[in-house]
Amino acid sequence: MAGSLVAGVDTSTQATKVLVVDPDDGRVVATGRSAHVVSGTGGARESDPESWWEAFRAALAATGCASEIAAIAVGGQQHGLVVTDDHGRPLRPAMLWNDTRSAPEARELTEALGGAAVWAEDVGSVPVASLTVTKWAWLRRHEPEVAGAARGVGLPHDFLTGRLTGRHVTDRGDASGTGWWSTAAEDYDDRVLSLPQVGLDRALLPVVLGPREPAGTVVAWAAEALGVPEGAVVGPGTGDNMAAALGLGLRPGTPVVSLGTSGTVYAAMTARAVDPEGVVAGFADAAGGYLPLTATLNATLAVDRVAAWLGLDRDAVEPSGGVTLLPYLDGERTPNLPHAAGLVAGLRHATTGGAILMAAYEGAAAGLVEALERLAELGSGLDADAPLLLIGGGARGRVWPEVVGRLSGRPLRIPRAEELVALGAAVQAAAILRDEDPGDVARRWGTEAGDERPAVAVDTATVERIRRVRAQTAELLADAGPG
Repeated sequence: MAGSLVAGVDTSTQATKVLVVDPDDGRVVATGRSAHVVSGTGGARESDPESWWEAFRAALAATGCASEIAAIAVGGQQHGLVVTDDHGRPLRPAMLWNDTRSAPEARELTEALGGAAVWAEDVGSVPVASLTVTKWAWLRRHEPEVAGAARGVGLPHDFLTGRLTGRHVTDRGDASGTGWWSTAAEDYDDRVLSLPQVGLDRALLPVVLGPREPAGTVVAWAAEALGVPEGAVVGPGTGDNMAAALGLGLRPGTPVVSLGTSGTVYAAMTARAVDPEGVVAGFADAAGGYLPLTATLNATLAVDRVAAWLGLDRDAVEPSGGVTLLPYLDGERTPNLPHAAGLVAGLRHATTGGAILMAAYEGAAAGLVEALERLAELGSGLDADAPLLLIGGGARGRVWPEVVGRLSGRPLRIPRAEELVALGAAVQAAAILRDEDPGDVARRWGTEAGDERPAVAVDTATVERIRRVRAQTAELLADAGPG
């Protein structure tokens, strides 16, 4: 088998990215990117899985290094529901993580198993519209003929891994975000699968691989389609947040805020987290530990939308001056308001567009800061003195780091390594190829190094104002209904 490089893939919400990396020192040799389309209105968010495969092919071709790849792994957006026939072909567009149509099913499932505390303790996460199990319940209710025809049920990263290897497999990290794989049992939960709303045969689900277990090798037809050597090793892959943690070589107790289309807050743990309120999802990670995480649906995309409405550059902010903006343009997951819409309060004749834009940043960041506080309350071993690692596209901007630092009061580190999901997948590929611990690989590559920013005093007035406005408008936000 030819090839001495490794490739990491990030099949994200908006695009697929590929990094080709030297496994010795982590040097990025080449990159490729290709966009795909998200469609849907009224809470629906869908993509054709075939478009992910085509985007993967195009992004890999753009690197010019396909023939030199010895190992590859895929990181993918979590929670999406992919249903396939017995040939692995999609039966319908994938329902994505930010599709909120299954909010009623989430409520029903929570009660069906005995309440939020039971879900948190026994499964690890409490159902919200983001989780795969709720989307499957929605599909059974609204498209029973599709659900009945399914011969494979999986996640976005599983789909690409399956195309590469011909196997229906996944990993524990991404599986822990489905709602039907238990971090307590390290197995699919038969009680969840047998609920009347779910009724899913575990034979349709992918085999869950261990962190150091290869998914297989690239099969002949995929090798020909991609230009990758037949027999190149394929890692188990994982969810995007778990892949980013691999890319950072994340040590237990170090908090991370990721600023992408969505916002996420997480930390590596050696013991599973249990949050009966359901704010923190008790996920597993891709290294054998745990990755308790909480997410918001609205982060950089929502702020950029506000900037576009105002006709402003995303950096053209001014002090918010008492304006509060809750940017729940896609509903919201944290707080759990799946039908919420955006809301602005505190406007005056003198209010400027720059002040409204700053309020959008603050509204989005406040949810992430609250999530960080909740994570610390769980006894997760969060290091109070460790810098907050700020990653994702927003971390590269001028305004996001300032706002997160001001609302959290924590020192920041902004790692210089880019495309951490794809980089983490490359870490996994290198670890599988050479039978190394992925943390050792990431630390050898020096991926966590970055720019440091000292802590500043917490902007208490802004934090309290945002919480007060949200509390005062809670009923309005909850009843907004899908747009």
